[in-house]
Amino acid sequence: MPRSLATRVFLLQLVVIVVLAGAALAALVVQARQRTTQEAYDRSMSVAESFANAPGTRAAMESADPSAVLQPAAEQTRMKAGVAYVVAFDPNGIRWSHPDPSLIGGHVSGAFAPAFSGRPFQETFDSTLFGRAVDTTVAVFDPAGKPVGLVSVGIQVKSVQEHLQAQLPVLFAATGVALVLAAGGSALVSRRLRRQTHGLGPAEMTRMYEHHDAVLHAVREGVVITGDGRLQLANDEARRLLDLPATDPAPRLDALGLPPDLADLLGSGRTATDEVHPVGDRLLAVNQRPVRRAGRTDGAVATLRDTTELRALAGRAETAHRRLDLLYAAGLRIGTTLDVTRTAEELAAAAVPEFADYTTVELLEPVLEGAEPEPGSLRVRRTARVGVRAGFPLYPLGHPVGTAPVSTIPADLVAGRALLIDLAARDDWCADPEHARELLDFGLHSLVSVPLQAGGLVLGVANFWRAEQQPFTADDLAFAEELALRAAVCLDNARRYTREHATATALQRSLLPGELPAHSAVDTAWRYRPAEAGVGGDWFDVIPLSGARVALAVGDVVGHGVGAAATMGRLRTAVHNFAALDLEPDELLAQLDEFATRLDPNADGAVTGATCLYAVYDPATGHCALASAGHPPPALLHPDGTVHVPELPLSPPLGTGAALPAELLDLHLDEGTLLVLFTDGLLQQRHRDTDEAFGLLARALAGSDGTPEGACTAVLDALLPERPEDDVALLAARTRRLDPDRIAEWRLERDPAAVSRIRAEVTATLERWGLEHKVFATELIISELVTNTIRYGTEPVRMRLLCDDRHLICEVADGSSTSPHLRRAADTDEGGRGLYLVARFCERWGTRYLARGKIIWAEQTLAEDPGPAEPDADALLDQWGDL
Repeated sequence: MPRSLATRVFLLQLVVIVVLAGAALAALVVQARQRTTQEAYDRSMSVAESFANAPGTRAAMESADPSAVLQPAAEQTRMKAGVAYVVAFDPNGIRWSHPDPSLIGGHVSGAFAPAFSGRPFQETFDSTLFGRAVDTTVAVFDPAGKPVGLVSVGIQVKSVQEHLQAQLPVLFAATGVALVLAAGGSALVSRRLRRQTHGLGPAEMTRMYEHHDAVLHAVREGVVITGDGRLQLANDEARRLLDLPATDPAPRLDALGLPPDLADLLGSGRTATDEVHPVGDRLLAVNQRPVRRAGRTDGAVATLRDTTELRALAGRAETAHRRLDLLYAAGLRIGTTLDVTRTAEELAAAAVPEFADYTTVELLEPVLEGAEPEPGSLRVRRTARVGVRAGFPLYPLGHPVGTAPVSTIPADLVAGRALLIDLAARDDWCADPEHARELLDFGLHSLVSVPLQAGGLVLGVANFWRAEQQPFTADDLAFAEELALRAAVCLDNARRYTREHATATALQRSLLPGELPAHSAVDTAWRYRPAEAGVGGDWFDVIPLSGARVALAVGDVVGHGVGAAATMGRLRTAVHNFAALDLEPDELLAQLDEFATRLDPNADGAVTGATCLYAVYDPATGHCALASAGHPPPALLHPDGTVHVPELPLSPPLGTGAALPAELLDLHLDEGTLLVLFTDGLLQQRHRDTDEAFGLLARALAGSDGTPEGACTAVLDALLPERPEDDVALLAARTRRLDPDRIAEWRLERDPAAVSRIRAEVTATLERWGLEHKVFATELIISELVTNTIRYGTEPVRMRLLCDDRHLICEVADGSSTSPHLRRAADTDEGGRGLYLVARFCERWGTRYLARGKIIWAEQTLAEDPGPAEPDADALLDQWGDL
């Protein structure tokens, strides 16, 4: 007897397969018999009708010797058609043809009279000669409808066994495949059952189900199985939690007295995860999953868990989580800038409305200025106030809170202790009773006051007020302290930045030119815009040079802060010193690069990257020489309104150690040309390339009024955002030309007699210019300079006299490179006092070297009021008592 379900299934499948195979075999026999018989009928009919209706058949039957024609034709037809016989005979049954010629003339056996009706007559018969055969008899009629003969065609019926022999292999193969599949399926079922039962037998399975039932009723979680609107199963814990009565085994859910929402959930069978439902004084967490069979829901299984105590713990955890989220959000919102006031406003906004209804922040006054407050300082000023409603009565911004809340308890503020105050229960939290009553009437009832303390330094206090929320608790006090601690660090950083920024700003303002000197060669205007990140190292300058010339300089030091400002000051001072030597722009930049390279790399003011553009303009000739060390070229606004940016050869920035010489660019500028110098912060703004920036600059200059002030305003409005990312220094200079009538030039010969002649011509020139009061001093200066040049200089010797609105300049040039030096002559020296006289009668003098030779120049100031008469020769001689 089979011992397993799989074996039983296999035997059942074997019986089914055998029965199906037998039925298939019987069907094949019947089908083969019918098929062979029908094929015989069809073929004999076709051959009989074809022979009867063939041309010449009727004529042969009516001839005198029908057998002579019909016997060969019948045998030929029989051979070709593959039939058993083709017999032609007369209406009386006498044969005209037969496969056996000896039977010709004999009488046909069988019934053939039905064929005279005009329809073929068919029958099946068994004969000793042909076996089982099918015979078809067809009559042949003359035109009058009289039968003249008949044709009978017989065909053997094929054996059924022949058909079965072709079909039996397929049948046996299908039966074998079915047996293999049945055996395999049984083996899989057996394996699956063993895997699902882990190899357990019936006894073990029974014991396992008993254990499961014991566990189901022993667990501390309720288990409920529902189906068809009824309670199918409930363990002991579920009955306790739901307070189920001991009723029939499968009561209806709506008859158990459950809360409607819980009854609907259990009856719906829908999926539920940790849905909380109140049942009596309990909170039950319900998890439910539907049970599906054959694609439809067939009940559900639900578990019930008592979460009354867990809910309370979860509420506290949720509060803690919400506060952590608030602290995280506050950390992102507070300290986004390095502005003390803005940081205080961010602290106030971060606490409302999640933590407090109203928040005020008071900071010590030194903190607002970036200074470190002195210990015990109580000069507090309201800096920020935020509330859920407008028009709340707390003191406004900027109010000194000497009588504001918590100021009556200064010991707590100084000591850094936080306070939790019930406003209605205490009357010492405000020194102004009327203000306190106003706050209480507004609805404020609870206050947390937390000092803002960083590194042992109290910066101020943050006050959190509640009017609509529940009063603050001890947990809220701890949260407020943590929030204030984070904000205090940001405030202290902002305070330190404010102090450093003020220091750097003061340093930079002391190093930048406060007011550009007025100069007859150019009209100037300038703008400086610091970056949002703080003070940088951009600078500019206008430096008067000899010969009425002027130097325009602009530079940029990488970085921000005190270091960049100090470096900028050192470079600007160096440019002033090198400019005093009257160097060409390329030579000056070479000296400046060497100076930057020699700076201590470890010092605060070390050059980590600096650029400079230096230009010298001569108003006498309109010539302008420029050179750049890594700096962008200037823009030129010509008098006709066109804008041009020259292709200025660039050299490496200062201090790189490349030691590459700067290239000089010479330009000729018409009078009224606007020369605009700037630092790269004007062009290098985000989302804008250099070509686009130069295009904006050109359009801004072309659209300006052509004045330096107008050009500066137009350029900054067009190119600079409200908060620039880098410092911007902008210098605009409009060129002027000296009046040709105020320029006099002479070529001198190296002859001492030329001194008197040139002195006379200079006197005549000064009188023509209306400068008679400068004749005596100018004669002395010219006499000394020309005499020294004739004595010590080389050809060619030239002299030039320039006069602008403020100065009279004498220049004597020769081809030598020797330079006179001022020295104090001893009492016994015969010479050495000439340059002293020159220095005495001019404002300044010096030597300017050319490509070949030098120029000795002396500059006198043209005062509007000539003042007292200048000393004559006797007065000068009186200065030396030994003469």
